[in-house]
Amino acid sequence: MPKRYNVTNYLRKSNMPHIWCPGCGNGIVTSAFLRSFDDLKINPDQTVVVSGIGCSSRVTGYLDFNTLHTTHGRALAFATGVKLGNPKLEVIVMTGDGDLTAIGGNHFLHACRRNINITTIVFNNSIYGMTGGQSSPLTPREVSTRTAPYGNIEEPLKISELAITAGATFVARGATFYPLQLEELIRQALENKGFSLVEAITQCPVHYGRASKIGGAVEMLKWQRDNTISMTAANRLPSEAKKNKILRGVLSHTRRQEYVEEYKQQLFSDKQGRY
Repeated sequence: MPKRYNVTNYLRKSNMPHIWCPGCGNGIVTSAFLRSFDDLKINPDQTVVVSGIGCSSRVTGYLDFNTLHTTHGRALAFATGVKLGNPKLEVIVMTGDGDLTAIGGNHFLHACRRNINITTIVFNNSIYGMTGGQSSPLTPREVSTRTAPYGNIEEPLKISELAITAGATFVARGATFYPLQLEELIRQALENKGFSLVEAITQCPVHYGRASKIGGAVEMLKWQRDNTISMTAANRLPSEAKKNKILRGVLSHTRRQEYVEEYKQQLFSDKQGRY
């Protein structure tokens, strides 16, 4: 029998229905997170979920944890303060591609290099959804948006690869067409002791689907199916067969000392203080 999860126990039902558009993938990502959370039996009273501004960042209004809905791009800054203030808390950031990589880009780089024990789930729909469909740092070239009506001429930022380069110890990429894999990747991220990033490719049919000419939610999910490939499958295929495919799975998993632990050791090296 399939495993049963108590996902609804973690929701603020009084805040329903949610504001996400029909066909949006944000609910799929949120559900995958809640299933992984329930599977690990993490104490919700010892959990803080932080978000910034954007469609996906509204998730903190629906989750029945300790939650912070913060200013644009500053979710990781707030989360870093929470983790330093009380290292025993499970700190999770749920954010969008624009929120994390544009105004929040500098906080993102330094959270990665510090290797602070925060799990970050980025909802990557490749566009600014809440404010009308402007280009984000992850919008692919040639896609027409509100701010690039003749087609985007900028190269998209490779967020997962950037996280690896910046020092994150766990980096993974999933997609809403594969919710069970996404759930497993988030579970592994939550178990990692250090900075973890899960890039969740998700659909925005209202803005990105129209702008890219892919179509509605069904067509966008089919696009994920046809244009992404698991790491396991990719390792078995010749280079030509996986050309232009987006890799899914664990992209990097390394070990090094976590930031708060090292900070604690330095701060109280004389053993006179108590953390």
